[in-house]
This record gives sequence, C-alpha cells and structure tokens, in this order.
Amino acid sequence: MTAVLLTRHGGLDALEYRTDVPVPRPGPGEVLIEVAAAGVNNTDINTRTGWYAKAVTGATGAVGAAGTVATGEVGSWSGTPLSFPRIQGADACGRIVAVGAGVDPSRMGERVIVATMQQAPPGAAPFTTVTLGSEMDGAFAQYLVVRSSETHAVECGWTDVELASIPCAYSTAENLLHRSGVAARDRVLITGASGGVGSAAIQLAKRRGAFVIAVAGASKAAAVRAIGADEVVARDDDLVAAIGSESVDVVVDIVAGPRWGELLEVLRRGGRYVVSGAIAGPLVTLDVRTLYLKDLTLTGATYQEPVVFRNLVGYVNRGELRPLVDATYPLEEIARAQTDFLAKAFVGKLVLVPPRPHPAAP
Repeated sequence: MTAVLLTRHGGLDALEYRTDVPVPRPGPGEVLIEVAAAGVNNTDINTRTGWYAKAVTGATGAVGAAGTVATGEVGSWSGTPLSFPRIQGADACGRIVAVGAGVDPSRMGERVIVATMQQAPPGAAPFTTVTLGSEMDGAFAQYLVVRSSETHAVECGWTDVELASIPCAYSTAENLLHRSGVAARDRVLITGASGGVGSAAIQLAKRRGAFVIAVAGASKAAAVRAIGADEVVARDDDLVAAIGSESVDVVVDIVAGPRWGELLEVLRRGGRYVVSGAIAGPLVTLDVRTLYLKDLTLTGATYQEPVVFRNLVGYVNRGELRPLVDATYPLEEIARAQTDFLAKAFVGKLVLVPPRPHPAAP
C-alpha cells in the first residue's frame, strides 16, 4: 500500500512517501479500514519534530520545518520513545473492508471515523491513553488497522474529507469543554480560535449555550465571527484592556506562550482554565498569588473519557456541527500540507487524501 513513513524525529525530510508498505491485517477485535481522508494536526508535527522533549522550549512553528529533539530525550507526547518507522496521522475517516476474529461481519462496509485518543489496555494506570499515529500506526496511508471499539459509524451527508476534519481537533475541543464543565451562559474565552481545535471549540461552546470570546489574528476576525464567536479579540491586542479584568468564567487555551498571565487576569474569581496545547511556547510565568487568591482551577486535558468521542459522533450524525475544511492535498504532498499548516494562513482544517487502492486490494 501507499503510506508516509516517519523514519526518525526531524524535519520534513524525515517523512518518506512509499508505495510498497505491506497492508496490515486485522487481529482479534480489530478492523481494517480503507482510509478515505486524513486531517493534519499539530500533534503530527510535534511528534515528528520531537517538540514534546523537555529541552524544547520554543513555539511549535519555530521548529516545525527543521525539526529538533534533544539527544537522549524522548520526543513523543507520552514519554515513551517512538518505534520507527511510524505511520502518523491522528485523523481518520474511511470504510471498514475487513474484520478480525470476534468482530461482527456486518460491520463490513461501514463508513467510520476513528477515535484519536484511544483507551489504554485494561490494567493501565489512570489517565493513560494511546494516540493514533503515535503509539500506533495512523491514517497517513491507504489502510489502517484499529480496534473495532475505537471506530464509530457515521450516518450523515458530509464528505469523507469533511469527516476527516473531526476526530482529533473536535474531540480535543469537546474534551476541553467537558473537563472544564462549560455550560449555558458561561462566558468562555478561546485562544487560537482560527485553528482546528479553536474553531471546533467555538462551535461546541455555542452548542452548549455559552457566550464565546475568540482570540485570533486580526485578518481572520470575520471568519471567526462566522463560525459563531460573539466577540473577537485580535491576537496582538492587550487582552485585559480589550475585555476587562475578571470578565470570563472559562479560558480554553491551546496557545500558552509569553502572554499566558493575561489569561488568568481575565478569569473571574472561581474561574476555570483548561489547556491542551502550547503552540506559542510551553514555558509560562505563573504568579501563584493570582491562582490562590482568585480560587482558580487549572486543568490539563489530554485523556478523554469514552463518552467524549461518543457524544461528538452524535453531534455529527444529528447535524449539530459543520465542517471547516480550508484545503485538501494528495497524500504525496504531505510536506506542502504541513508547511502550509505551520504558516497558519487558514481557518479550520487541512486534509490529506491518499490515492485510491487498486480494486483488487487489500
């Protein structure tokens, strides 16, 4: 089959487009999916570059093309060294074309999306998870094997490309809202609002009845409002001056970086801060007095309870969300897609499309 192999941590030259990769076979409890489309995400680039290594302190865009990882350090998000070569791709949409032992044969032909953050095997420590395209091979290929329990049938009028924009970004966003308890009438501030996770969080927060204040580049303000944001603050503006101190109930953050302290300043007393990314840089300065004198709750959100993805699939099937795909690329142009992703000149998601397999495959 055709696939893109990550051969090591590094720059774009660490990605190898191949047409002779063996088609995987589903084992007990597993299914084989013919991949129709695969979204591009920060985690794919962060894993490729080794950005998760503690010695890396810069923004994701600063290392995304060249790649960097400290000698002797683990560059994966889980703290466990990656096994190379690895097929990346955290977003998968496709059709089940074969099933392993113990899987209902009626699943053959289902159009499915695959959970990105998958449940760890029984007996694993709490909050342990495995990620598609990191601890296991992902969707940058014509075929993908996953556990049947992690695949979810979709019944809607969306295209495959549109569905491929959902699993990683939207489950991350839904998890951020789930973990922070966003509810109707909450005032929610969302950083990085024009990206995949941020734009998903706007839709999902509005679905919950929240008032959304989005932070995005000034040139993207109109597009972000069109998604549903009630207010937009330009990324370079002083946040406290723009919306006022102690003016929001929840901050949903994927940016972090040098201006992180402003996010706590705009939280009301008893407010909640939740984070699942640090694209502007992972190191921040915290005045602990702000934390305890305002009775704030700070939450990191990676592990996803199974209900998060199940709910997300329900929203899609009931037409409660709309896809936001900015551009598509053939799989062989993954380097161009990731370069464009790092340039951040788009709103929503970028999606890769693998070549169609030969009719006789797999």
